[in-house]
Amino acid sequence: MMRAATIRACGLPPAITTREAPEQPDGTALVGVTAAPITPLDVLCATGASYFGTPALPYVPGVQGVGVVERAGTIPSGTAVWFSTTAGMRPGDGSMADYCVVPEADLVPLPGDVEAPLVAALGLSAIAAWMALTWRGELRAGEQVVILGAGGVVGQVAVQTARLHGARRVIAACRSGAGRRRASELGADAVVDLSGADDVDTLAVRLLDACDGPVDLVLDTLFGLPAAAALRTLRPHGRLVNLGSSAGETAPFDSATLRSRSLRLLGYTNNELTAEQRRDALVAVVEHAAAGKMSVPYDTVPLTDVATAWERQASGQASHRSVLTTAQ
Repeated sequence: MMRAATIRACGLPPAITTREAPEQPDGTALVGVTAAPITPLDVLCATGASYFGTPALPYVPGVQGVGVVERAGTIPSGTAVWFSTTAGMRPGDGSMADYCVVPEADLVPLPGDVEAPLVAALGLSAIAAWMALTWRGELRAGEQVVILGAGGVVGQVAVQTARLHGARRVIAACRSGAGRRRASELGADAVVDLSGADDVDTLAVRLLDACDGPVDLVLDTLFGLPAAAALRTLRPHGRLVNLGSSAGETAPFDSATLRSRSLRLLGYTNNELTAEQRRDALVAVVEHAAAGKMSVPYDTVPLTDVATAWERQASGQASHRSVLTTAQ
């Protein structure tokens, strides 16, 4: 038997239930879960209002996790792994339980000695930041980079990723004072307050004042007004990579700005990555974490307290990533 956080109705937090451990089909591994983060994607899928549609109920949420292989065909038992799931997006259960069955192809053996909750807190958010900058954004050493939404996990990893890849100047922008302080601690050369402004001109001036000349690359987790303002900081042929829309589903930028500088607007999603790209990015991030060069703040929460932690995430009250742990 095992404990599992279970979504029984869309829009409600999961409740702890006791059930039999899952069956293990051929080609899968049984993983003893150590840590599972509660992410915005988990909460969105459980509302039933995401573009993935209404999930098949009941189900165990958790789109990613860290654990130890109990049984597998090709990976030795006892191997520490990170894994992703499609819980809430397709029928099936996720990581917020004592055990999870995962296709072996989706397991990433973990290098180094890094705490499981930190790996879980980094996870898909770190993959997104790393690949959006280095692969989609083609970040090169010596470039100036603006990070929009630097208070979140993706933004904080992006600040560190830009530094690790030799950016000459990193400007971190977000609404939260705590987020700006954290971005400075992580290596941002300048921080910009995005709060209290409701027009593109004001935000553009704030960003330009923090820049040392034209910007090469913008990583945008916000869209809306901040994205439109950030476009004005870009040099000719500059790039903006968008991977979120928490500030708005539309952005009021003008054709003249785009055309006069031949700017490149690029979309990014983790769903486009191959299994190899996702694995390589996660391993690179974890190796930097093991070396003390990559980190994000997180709170550990017992699995039994999932409902309270879930509601904090859903209401926007979680200041750090909440990571469920299964230790009893």
